Amino acid sequence: MKKIHFIISLFVLILFLGCASEESGNIDLGGVSAPANVSALTTITQDNSGKVTFLPKGEGVTQYKINYGDGSPESDYFSPGGTTTHTYKEGVYKSKIIAMGINGKTTETTQDVMVSFLAPTNLQATLAHVLGDNFSATVTAKANFETYFQVFFGETANETPVNFMEGETIKHTYANVGTYKVKVIALSGGAAKTTYEESITISNPVLLPVDFESPTLNYAFTNFGGANTVVANNPSVGENNPSAKVAKLTKNTGSEVWAGSFIELGVPIDFSTLKKIKIKTWSPKAGIVVKMKLENLTNPDINTEVDVTNTVANGWEDLTFDFSAVDNAKNYQRLVVFFDFGTNGTGADYYFDDIQLTSGVETVKLPLTFESSTLVYKFTSFGGANSVLADNPDKTGINTSAKVGALTKGNGSEVWAGSFIELAAPLNFSSFKKLKLKVWSPQAGIVVKLKLENFADSSINKEVDATSTVANGWEELTFDFDGATTANQFQRVVVFFDFGVNGTGKTYYFDDIKQSN
Repeated sequence: MKKIHFIISLFVLILFLGCASEESGNIDLGGVSAPANVSALTTITQDNSGKVTFLPKGEGVTQYKINYGDGSPESDYFSPGGTTTHTYKEGVYKSKIIAMGINGKTTETTQDVMVSFLAPTNLQATLAHVLGDNFSATVTAKANFETYFQVFFGETANETPVNFMEGETIKHTYANVGTYKVKVIALSGGAAKTTYEESITISNPVLLPVDFESPTLNYAFTNFGGANTVVANNPSVGENNPSAKVAKLTKNTGSEVWAGSFIELGVPIDFSTLKKIKIKTWSPKAGIVVKMKLENLTNPDINTEVDVTNTVANGWEDLTFDFSAVDNAKNYQRLVVFFDFGTNGTGADYYFDDIQLTSGVETVKLPLTFESSTLVYKFTSFGGANSVLADNPDKTGINTSAKVGALTKGNGSEVWAGSFIELAAPLNFSSFKKLKLKVWSPQAGIVVKLKLENFADSSINKEVDATSTVANGWEELTFDFDGATTANQFQRVVVFFDFGVNGTGKTYYFDDIKQSN
C-alpha cells in the first residue's frame, strides 16, 4: 500500500517537473524534506457517543492517515483539508498522525486523545405499584446523554442490578412487606453517572371482600372476652362454600357473653354504593344471634352494630347485615364479629367466610339452577347461537327442574357458536376443581365444550370438552378444570354444543351448573 501511495506522489512530482522543466533541468527528489509541523485538531462530540473527528495539518504534506491508538485499523489516506471520524470508548489514547510528502517520505506525530463522557442529565425515573398485585412494582426511566440504566430494588444487601434501556418497563416482585429504597442509575457509557433514589412501601392490606385464601395476607385477629379466632380449614366444603380456608372463632368455656374478635381493614369500608355486608357462617346450632359491629380505627366509640339470627345448624348459610343507615364519613375500618351473643361460651367452634359488600339482592352464582323467580338470567350469544330461559322439555330422570337454559344453534351458524352467562363473583378453585353440567341433546356423541373466562380480560381463559352419550334425555357431564386457580378470576361461563359442526337449527338444554370434585 505504501508503494501505491509513493507512486501517486511520484505522479504528482512528474506533473510538477513537467511544469518546471523549462526553468531547470535537474530536480533533487531526495532533497525534498519530509513533512514538518504535523499535528491534528481533534473535536469530541459532546453527546456521550465517543465520536472524535481528526483534522490534520502540517507542512509539505500530500496526504494523511490516522492510527487511532485503540487497536482498531488505521484510517485510509486522505487529502489535506479532509477529516476522518472515529468512535472511542471513554479513556485516553495515543493516536498517530502519519503525514506523507511528495516524495513518499513520512512524518509521524503522536498525540493524546482524551475521551470523557458527560454525566447524564434530566434523569426521570417512574416507580409505580402494580394494580392488583400488592407485592410488585415497576420502574421506567429516561435521561439525556445516557447509554443505559441500572435499577437496584433495595431488597437484598448484595443485590445484582437489573440493566435496562429507555422505553423498557422493569417489574420486580418483593417477597415481604416493608419499605425499600429503590435506586436508578443512568450510565453515560463511561465513569460519569447520575443517580435517583426513591422509597417504596410494599403493603398487603386486608380489603373487602375477605375470603381468607391468600397465602400472603396477614389475617390478624384481635380477640377479647375469652374468644379466639384463627384461619382454619373449611369444616364443610360443599356447594354452599367451596373455600379451602375460613375463619374459626372458638368461644371458650366460660367466656363472656360478649366474647368476640375483630379484624382491621386496610381502608375504611365504602358504603357509598352498597349498604349491606354479607358473610357466610357455619354454626353447630341454629337460632343464635350473630352480631356484626363496625368501629372507627382510631376511636372505637364511633361504632354501629347489627344483629342477625342464623337458621342453619352444621351447615353454611349466608347472613346479610343491613348498614343502610350508616354514616359513610365515620370511616368504619374495624370489623367485629360475635357468635351466640348474649350467652357465655361453651367451647363451641363457629366459622365465617367471604365477608363482602352487597346490595342484598339475589345474584347469579354457582350452583346455577335457573329456578329463581327474581333473578334475571342474561345470556350473551355469538356465532349464530341463541340462548334463553325455557321450560324443562323432559322432567324425568336426573332433572325434574321447572326451568332450564335452552341453546338453539341456528341453521348455518358457526362451528363455534355458543352463549355465555356472567356470574356476580369469580369462581373459587381452592377446593373444587371440576364443574358439572346437566345436558339434554337430541343426539348423542356430540362435543359439549365448557369455557371459563376472566371478566375483564377474555384472553385469560380455560376450556374443557366432554362428549355426550345420551340422546333425548338428561345426563350429567363433568368438566375437569385442573390447573385453574382462584387468581384467574374466572367469572364468565361459556357453553358450546356440537362444537366443531355448523348449526342445523337444533335446540340443546342445560341446567344445574355447579362446582364439584
